[in-house]
Amino acid sequence: MDLQDMTVIEESKAGDEVEMLMFALDRARAQFTWKCGGLDVDALSKRLPPSTMTLGGLLKHVALCEDLRIAEYLTGDPMPEPWKQENFEADPEWDWHSAADDTPEELYTLWRASVERSRAAWARVLATGGLDQPSIFTTETGDHPNLRRVLVDAVEHYIRHTGHADLLRENIDGLVGEDPPQPKP
Repeated sequence: MDLQDMTVIEESKAGDEVEMLMFALDRARAQFTWKCGGLDVDALSKRLPPSTMTLGGLLKHVALCEDLRIAEYLTGDPMPEPWKQENFEADPEWDWHSAADDTPEELYTLWRASVERSRAAWARVLATGGLDQPSIFTTETGDHPNLRRVLVDAVEHYIRHTGHADLLRENIDGLVGEDPPQPKP
């Protein structure tokens, strides 16, 4: 993965709510990228027993969640490849398990593409209004979570899985730390 994926850009120390939450999401993505980046197939498949979780599985799962968020909450766009319903009908945790069949480049490309689609979708949706607008998702009670809730959930999802990635990566090569090294200005 290239350094651009790991650059933490702080546009403002006193930005508005949208800017701060999007910064939190991009910072969490950068941390996740750092923990998962630059590894070969063996490292991406390494487990820390008793868990069966791998960094490859995390990459594919997080890519799925980026695309699901777009489809279910933001735009209603159809799910892109490789998210075929029949894969999940055969194995509800297909995203986690099938990562072992993918090359590192396939996993990194899949994740990067999902992040780019997500950034574009968020930009389009937020251009039509702020975080108070309802998402397109309808709960069983007929409610529509607002975009603030959806964005906070996205940040929380990355933070949780970055914690998993942190432990897995330390087990692989000892890499520890909170933020990736940043390019010199």
